[in-house]
Amino acid sequence: MKHLITAALFAAGTLGASAQKHVYEDLLVLYVDENYEKCLGKAEGYTLNDNTKKDPLPYLYMSMCLYEMSKIEKYQADYPKAARDAVKWAEKYRKKDKNKEFFGNYEDYWAELNKLSMEQGENFYEEGSYSKAKSLFDGMVGYYPENPGAWIMLALCQYKSNLAKEGDLSMKEYAKAALNADTGSLPEDQKKLLKNALIRYSEFLNTKGMRDSARTTIGLGKEHFMEDPDFKLQYDELN
Repeated sequence: MKHLITAALFAAGTLGASAQKHVYEDLLVLYVDENYEKCLGKAEGYTLNDNTKKDPLPYLYMSMCLYEMSKIEKYQADYPKAARDAVKWAEKYRKKDKNKEFFGNYEDYWAELNKLSMEQGENFYEEGSYSKAKSLFDGMVGYYPENPGAWIMLALCQYKSNLAKEGDLSMKEYAKAALNADTGSLPEDQKKLLKNALIRYSEFLNTKGMRDSARTTIGLGKEHFMEDPDFKLQYDELN
């Protein structure tokens, strides 16, 4: 998987040179050599430099380095929040790459980061740590607002945190993302999150006495998720 990300970085540095002031070959070399800490430091320097702070790629390198460091034991003491910081810097990257000039080259990385964030976010949600879960899902929609399931999970965390207005706004954003998405063509990580989110949201609505809304919600996934035993169980319980 990593060699695909490396190839995308090389292509982005070459094809985007006219749009950016720098190609960032130094960051590419450090990243490929797995010298993540040094790459992180140099990338951060670019984000602070007036001449390069508007360029998207240094923010992306920071995210990817932190993601890799989150998996390596020797970094865990000095970078205990590396995984969450990877999400934070990915969000900052997306804000710099407003026209998605480079975004599409990194679908493999977004899938990896989505899986990590989804797993941690869902774990926090299940244990009742809604603030921590909200932070992760908020970051997910920040770097990938087209991900419909992440919006539902963010809304759930907001509702559970007594932030009803914010939750309503997130559900409106979910509707927009769902309208522009073909569920059957979503990446597998996004399909899984959407399936889990529909189950959880229908459960939430049912506990609030809104059984009809819960039934409608779970019905949104009937075409795509009925072969999943957890989804089918929830669907059958509501119908």
